[in-house]
Amino acid sequence: MISAADYARHDAVALAALVARGETTAAELLETAIARAAAVNPKINAINIPMHEIGRARAKEKLPGPLAGVPFLIKDIVQDYAGVPASSGCVPLRGWKPPTHASIVQRFLDAGLVIFGKTATPELALKGITESRCWGVTRNPWDLGRTPGGSSGGAAAAVAAGIVPMAGANDGGGSIRIPAACCGLFGLRPSRGRVPLGPRMGEAWEGANSDLVVSRSVRDSAAMLDALQGPDVGAPFEIRAPERPYLEELGREPGRLRVAFCTRSPLGMPVDPQHVEAVRKTAKLLESLGHHVEEAEPQIDGPQLARCFITMYMGNVAASVAEIRALTGCAESAFEPDTRVFAQAGRALAAGEYVRRRRLWNDFARSLGEFFGHYDLYLTPTLACPPVRIGELEQPAALRAAQQLVLGLRGGGLLLRSGMVEQIAIESLAKVPFTQLSNLTGTPSMSVPLYHTAEGLPLGLQFVAPFGEEGRLLRVAAQLEQALPWFDRMPAL
Repeated sequence: MISAADYARHDAVALAALVARGETTAAELLETAIARAAAVNPKINAINIPMHEIGRARAKEKLPGPLAGVPFLIKDIVQDYAGVPASSGCVPLRGWKPPTHASIVQRFLDAGLVIFGKTATPELALKGITESRCWGVTRNPWDLGRTPGGSSGGAAAAVAAGIVPMAGANDGGGSIRIPAACCGLFGLRPSRGRVPLGPRMGEAWEGANSDLVVSRSVRDSAAMLDALQGPDVGAPFEIRAPERPYLEELGREPGRLRVAFCTRSPLGMPVDPQHVEAVRKTAKLLESLGHHVEEAEPQIDGPQLARCFITMYMGNVAASVAEIRALTGCAESAFEPDTRVFAQAGRALAAGEYVRRRRLWNDFARSLGEFFGHYDLYLTPTLACPPVRIGELEQPAALRAAQQLVLGLRGGGLLLRSGMVEQIAIESLAKVPFTQLSNLTGTPSMSVPLYHTAEGLPLGLQFVAPFGEEGRLLRVAAQLEQALPWFDRMPAL
């Protein structure tokens, strides 16, 4: 069996090459991954649904695809595997099993990946941390007292801990980029519609969500995007196909790009000085690589964008809770208090107000498009602070008591009028204020793990590109990866 040390020295593309050359087998790689999971998962709680026997049976097959034989984990929401529980991080769905594979899971399988488990997510993927009543707390391999981020926190923790070289993830408000930044990984969020979400849905979170992976190497994300991109049957629209395979972008020069950078929180809240300094260091690095860099930001009302995001979020929570209750027959008390608060607020929200705020997404996209008439990329911190400590975002006792009172009164309208929901949401977005822009405008973006804090915690830099320009992001990511390699940086777990 390949040793754990050798396994960790290879990314997914390299592992697939070993299998293709006959230097190892899918079965050997899988057993190494399972052994690594047995050693570290009790510490980090990244894998919530093991699928070992499914993986072992598949590893015996003759596998097709460019990533044949590579062990892989999928996220326990949206990425349905037929006949395997799909809990979405909530108690009522722990036993529910989808009848069919999601389109993305079928494409994972078509690429030759060996799926052997699902990774933890907060309830309904609603938070930038991965803590749920359903599965408990997922921890960051770099510091077990801190979060790996969310909502793809289980995926990021598993990759950072060396269980797999990459893992399935999705991003409706930053959920690929946030955990990538927390765990020292590369995280690319594709453009709206680049990767299919069928057959259970056409668009998730009104089109704000995109699926891909978190990975340790840029080329793994590029290879995965090649395998996943393109519409499935019945998709709501078809995005322009890439000019060439994304893997080929990594060997191409990006040219002299015009890069704008900003360190100011769009919510007007504090940004950790180390994150500000990391952006400025990255700006200087980009200049040394031949790019033109200047400080600038798009003309977008950050608090207004946050309110629009929160409105979409409330409406989707209300719809999801209703669907799950209809499917399982559960009581609303089966959900976590925060989920119930947002569901009640979503039910009280007027349809006209929801549509009015949804229409504002167009204004944000037009403003960002105008900005990209002058710049090729937009650079910000990924996060406004280092990964938060476990439990740090728990609400004060007084606010929890007020929540319980309103929940008891079924006062969704009161919640909206009181501003309590908006207060909770803005406080949570204060730590991650930079990522939602890409979700509401449908643009591709990435978090690149260039630096660490003084405490040794990973620190990610976010780049946003115009719609459909994943290739541009990958070219720059490969250039940065060569200038400041990060692949061999792993936590001493």
